[in-house]
Amino acid sequence: MRIDSTGQWQELPAGQVPGQTHSGHPGGGWEPVPPPPAPPKKAWWRRWTWKHIVLSALALFMLTIAWLAITAPLSKSLQPIAAPSLTLLSAEGEPIARRGADIREPVHIKDLPKHVPQAFVAIEDRRFYSHMGISLRGIARAAWRNVGAGGVREGGSTLTQQLAKTSFLSSERTMGRKAQEVLISFWLEAWLTKEEILERYLSNVYFGDNVYGLRAAANHYFNVQPEKLSVPQAAMLAGMVKAPSRLAPTRNLKAARTRASVVIAAMVQEGYVTKAQAKKLKPARLNVERVRDVPTGTYFADWVLPMAREREDAEYGEQEVQTTLEAKLQKLAIQTVRRAPLGKAQIAMVAMRPDGRIVAMVGGKDYARSPFNRATQARRQPGSAFKLFVYLAAMRSGMSPESMIEDTPLRVDNWQPKNYGDKYRGTLTLRDAFALSSNVAAVRLSERVGRQNVIRAARDLGVTSPLADNPSLPLGTSGVTLLELTSAYAAVAAQAYPVKPRGLEEQDRAWWQRAWNSATGTSRDSAFGPMRDLLGAVVTRGTGRGAALSVPAYGKTGTSQDSRDALFVGFTDDLVVGVWVGNDDNSPLPGGIAGGGLPARIWRDFMAGAVNARPVQPAPPPPGLIVPLPTGAEGLNGSISVPIEGTDVDFGVSADGNGITFSATPRDGEDEDEPLPPRGRDPNAAGPPPPPADEEEEGPEGGQGF
Repeated sequence: MRIDSTGQWQELPAGQVPGQTHSGHPGGGWEPVPPPPAPPKKAWWRRWTWKHIVLSALALFMLTIAWLAITAPLSKSLQPIAAPSLTLLSAEGEPIARRGADIREPVHIKDLPKHVPQAFVAIEDRRFYSHMGISLRGIARAAWRNVGAGGVREGGSTLTQQLAKTSFLSSERTMGRKAQEVLISFWLEAWLTKEEILERYLSNVYFGDNVYGLRAAANHYFNVQPEKLSVPQAAMLAGMVKAPSRLAPTRNLKAARTRASVVIAAMVQEGYVTKAQAKKLKPARLNVERVRDVPTGTYFADWVLPMAREREDAEYGEQEVQTTLEAKLQKLAIQTVRRAPLGKAQIAMVAMRPDGRIVAMVGGKDYARSPFNRATQARRQPGSAFKLFVYLAAMRSGMSPESMIEDTPLRVDNWQPKNYGDKYRGTLTLRDAFALSSNVAAVRLSERVGRQNVIRAARDLGVTSPLADNPSLPLGTSGVTLLELTSAYAAVAAQAYPVKPRGLEEQDRAWWQRAWNSATGTSRDSAFGPMRDLLGAVVTRGTGRGAALSVPAYGKTGTSQDSRDALFVGFTDDLVVGVWVGNDDNSPLPGGIAGGGLPARIWRDFMAGAVNARPVQPAPPPPGLIVPLPTGAEGLNGSISVPIEGTDVDFGVSADGNGITFSATPRDGEDEDEPLPPRGRDPNAAGPPPPPADEEEEGPEGGQGF
């Protein structure tokens, strides 16, 4: 008997015992029942219980906290913040300028008007007084917007996190650094009050122009103490924190005011300011504090510093930034400028590689007396140097250096351009017209190919200054900076455009980024080959013969009306250089200095030392350019010409069969660039304003102004 699965007694067959079964064969006996199969072994992760998961997560969290506590400067976060400094290095790694920041006494919340901290809280961290150092809502919102933008466009940092990031951590964007930032934020919130955190933030945040902290910013931009800031002033300063280098009102007042209006709208939304009060507010006006001491640096350092600050994310402590400046070439540029007989005139020089690396820069004769950078800040008329874009448009249209153009009197509407000295040569090849710098040929060519195509050529080569669409456009009546113009010529040297000038070495990028930039960053142009032909003709037998070297050289002269501006821009195989000479008040240069005279010789002297070449005797001018001097009679003959320092005159001595002759000759009489139609001072020009007598506009020579 046995008990079955239902709990009932059951009779067993004769001879069977529990745990056996019959074999099924005739005469077979009873066999043992096989044991049931073992259950399958579970995977290790299926054997984990919630207890294991919680304990493991807790252990990982504790290890992370321990690592952050060791690596994050928690104790440092409660100490006074060290003032930032930045050292610029040359391409060879030598220090070329060292800048300490403008950072002053800390501010105290209790002494500030209520609207000052309210402006920063409203635009940067509306829940500052309620969160514990981080804002999960802000992080989620920023992450969502970044996903929509396809990259990092917005951060979710609170004021506490910004203080932790800018004061105690590097600018690298990694998960580890972000975790350190969060931990320091918690630490600051635990040990400091909200007012103390806000005071530290306001006393140390970057406001552009190498200015750190609210006190320095209030004095720098408005010449007032932070305790006296108005609502519009506070709103402008609060708005700058997002992008201080780009929104600094000294660089972009319109953008700074636009951003300030956004801050005021946020203050209205938070209830700090009423709508009625906001409507009555007028935009803040700048009152930039006068520099108390001339800062240590150079024209190049002033130009590159904002880019260096932006790249380094306005970190604190000592920083070193590698630049593209080559110390040897910078020294040579300064020496060349000092030797030039400039008199009272000013000068600017830019030297760059064809890829855009600035290797030397001079913004004036004396930085200590005038730190205004005439190479990057002054928009001056380029004169015939602008004809590069006219002839480039012609080459693009299918013309060639051998194409013919009429060099005869021309009238466009009510305006009649003229050649220098009223000299006309009938019909010329484009090569000769460019080399001789014929004005009527350039205007005729511009009208033929279309002024919009000329402007497009200038834009393609990197000119961003406003260009007036009028008949005098090809004669360079619109002001541009020397840096823009030199970069345009660099595109011809590089056989690719645009060439973007840069003063910092490129940052390391992933291989796919380098490949993408190489494929999409620049464009080729078949017209650059013929343009090199034309630029070479200028130096070998045209108006730029004074720049001739023992190596192939290419360039173009430029002279504006009444010799107010004189330029030479050109290049050899691996170096592009632009030279400008003029007066800050836009008055005419003495002696009628032209681009083919003093600027061309300065260019030649610098380039000779830079590329290890030697100046060569200029070739005789082509017929029609100038009248050749008489040759000496038979017998003893020869001549020598020496420049008189501080003047624009060459003192000459010649000997021939008739005896010895002394002469004094203006140095710049060979440049065929016609003075440009006078336009008065370019309204976009930067620099000291001209005297009232020079502000009156004149019409172009021979016709009505445009």
